[in-house]
Amino acid sequence: MSKNKTGVLLINLGSPKELTKKSVREYLRVFLSDDYVLDIPKILQQLILRVFILPFRPKNTLEAYELIWTPEGSPLILSTKSIAKKLSKKTGWNVDYAMRYEDPSIEKALVNFKSKGIYKIIVISLYPHNAMATTVTTEMETRVVANEISENFELIFTKPFFDNEIYINTLSNSIKPYIEKSSFDKIIFSYHGIPKRQAKKTDETGEHCFSTGNCCEIESEGSKDCYRSHTRIASDLTAKKLGLSEDQWEVAYQSRLGPGWLTPFTDRRLAELPEEGKENIAILCPSFISDCLETLEEIDIRGRKTFFDAGGKNMTYIPCLNDSEETVTLLENLVKTA
Repeated sequence: MSKNKTGVLLINLGSPKELTKKSVREYLRVFLSDDYVLDIPKILQQLILRVFILPFRPKNTLEAYELIWTPEGSPLILSTKSIAKKLSKKTGWNVDYAMRYEDPSIEKALVNFKSKGIYKIIVISLYPHNAMATTVTTEMETRVVANEISENFELIFTKPFFDNEIYINTLSNSIKPYIEKSSFDKIIFSYHGIPKRQAKKTDETGEHCFSTGNCCEIESEGSKDCYRSHTRIASDLTAKKLGLSEDQWEVAYQSRLGPGWLTPFTDRRLAELPEEGKENIAILCPSFISDCLETLEEIDIRGRKTFFDAGGKNMTYIPCLNDSEETVTLLENLVKTA
């Protein structure tokens, strides 16, 4: 790849600009106004947002952010920034980073590339699995913003890398030190949940999704872009790489916002596992490359309390890949094969 004529743009989800209720409220407003996130009729979407969410949720969300915020700011943004710097340093490439929501914005990154005369951009959405609320909305927004800034941009989007061999090796290697150090009754792969309707929308056949209990394990046109299928495949590949038997691990889904979301729910499984004799567990969140609110607060703090309150004795949280050297090597490979 030409170091001077091609840029690399890493895009993550986003975070409030600062640790204030006003900033959190604005972040939630922007995030939940995205039709790919809250994919219901616009009038109903805004009614729910303005009447039931924004008057109440910012306070609780701010309190959650307060538990994980660092003196330098949001862990998600700091991790993404560090990944971009390390990738640039290792390769000499023009690398920038942005958030789908709030700052640093996609617009700012593309304007920066334009000022350097860089119009060919390889875009990596830092989500391993395909979903409307992550990879799809990121690509759509980046295209819209790029067209507004210049007609000369050539955007190349990397594909979801859930089954990429280097990714599976990287994820496995991040888990290995923890399971070599201790034995666990169960290892939980906790993925961000999505509504079942969004999973169905990626089924090009309109007939495959949820048609059978094992639809995600069946390779077909109906499952090739399915988020649920991607999470199952990634987990299975990782478990096999680690030599785990089927009864040593399971998949669950967190962060649900309402009924009709993917199951089983992580919080409920954390409450049930001690009753099943699984008192010593490890848990990781492979939906995310960088640790964030959903991993550090929802799982490592709130989820831990749920597990202990239910009688659990030991819970090991396995961090996200973050800015490890293997993460940088993975992204380097994705760029080279884009």
